[in-house]
Amino acid sequence: MIKQLNKVENAIFIAGAVAIVAGAVANIVNVSWAPYLFSMGVAAFVLMQFKQSYEGTSISIMRLRQMLIFSDVLFIATAFLMFANQENMFGFNALTYAQYIHNNWVVTLFIAALLQLYSYFRLDKEIAKEEKKS
Repeated sequence: MIKQLNKVENAIFIAGAVAIVAGAVANIVNVSWAPYLFSMGVAAFVLMQFKQSYEGTSISIMRLRQMLIFSDVLFIATAFLMFANQENMFGFNALTYAQYIHNNWVVTLFIAALLQLYSYFRLDKEIAKEEKKS
C-alpha cells in the first residue's frame, strides 16, 4: 500500500503543485522571479511525493513509482533550465544557448507532466486491483 500523507503534508503537496503551475505561467510571461517560485514548488512537491513510499510487492506499482521519481528528476531539470534561460545566466555562447537552453524548459516540463498524469491514473487502477485481491 502507498503511504498516505497527513493533512499538513497534503497541503504542502498541493501548494507545491500550485506553485509549479504559477511559476511556469509566470515564466511564460517572462517574470524575473518565476524560476524561484517554480523551484520552491518543485521542492515541496518532490519532497512530499518521496514521502509517499510503497511497501507492497506489486511490480506494476513499483514501476509506476519509478516513473514518478523520473518525472521528479525532470521537474528539477526544468527548474535548472528556467534559471539558465534567465538572460543566459551561465554565459554560454549565443549558438549553444539558442540550441540547448533557450526555452527548452518547456520540453522537460511537458514530459514530466505527462509522466505524472499517466502514473497517477494508472496508480489508482493498480491500487484498486491490489485492494480487491486482499
